[in-house]
Amino acid sequence: MITQLLYGDTYKIKETRKYWSRIQIGFDKCEGWVQNNQLYGIEEEMYKSIQNKEPIYTTDFIANICNADDMLIPILLGSRVDLAKQLGHRFEGEILETRPNKPRLVDTAVQYLNAPGLSGGKTPFGIDASGLAQMVYKINGYQLYRETGKQALQGEPLSFIEESEAGDLAFFDNKEGLIDHVGIMLRDNYIIHSFGTVRIDRIDHTGIFNVKQKQYTHQLRVIKKVI
Repeated sequence: MITQLLYGDTYKIKETRKYWSRIQIGFDKCEGWVQNNQLYGIEEEMYKSIQNKEPIYTTDFIANICNADDMLIPILLGSRVDLAKQLGHRFEGEILETRPNKPRLVDTAVQYLNAPGLSGGKTPFGIDASGLAQMVYKINGYQLYRETGKQALQGEPLSFIEESEAGDLAFFDNKEGLIDHVGIMLRDNYIIHSFGTVRIDRIDHTGIFNVKQKQYTHQLRVIKKVI
């Protein structure tokens, strides 16, 4: 699994085969294959108008929308709900009315705490490191790429860990020097990231230190200030 689509996500169909179609997500241009029985088509003009709208995302861990038959449909944290009316649905949950400041990123991140790690995941029921970073920023009105390597190209690099603020992104590389992990900085040299589960660990100039394992699990490459 490369990534996931949540309620309200839009995409372009790039290629169609008998059972599968290749799509490109409108938000981050990520491409992958989806089963044809999971596709929901809209007119191109509607797609263009949606892309020009300011998105609004639910901040509820789990919320519900009602369809035209008043049946409840569960949706998850980070689902786009400003399109509900266009789809003939009704949403009455919690949203962020305005683009919040940087501390709100941390408040959003901790909502995913203890979520299981899942490669390609983007929800509280399974999420990977780059998915956590993307969803936290997305819910708060900021756009990140889906892949860790591309996320590392965004923002301004900081020279020292002491310059970082809660909400900045820390990137880590493997033995080959490729950036393969990301986490969100917290106060007092802590970081929240997805590694087995979404967890909080210590961070210093070397990298992430797992107190339980008594060892470094990730080597710090760079810290980026995106907002």
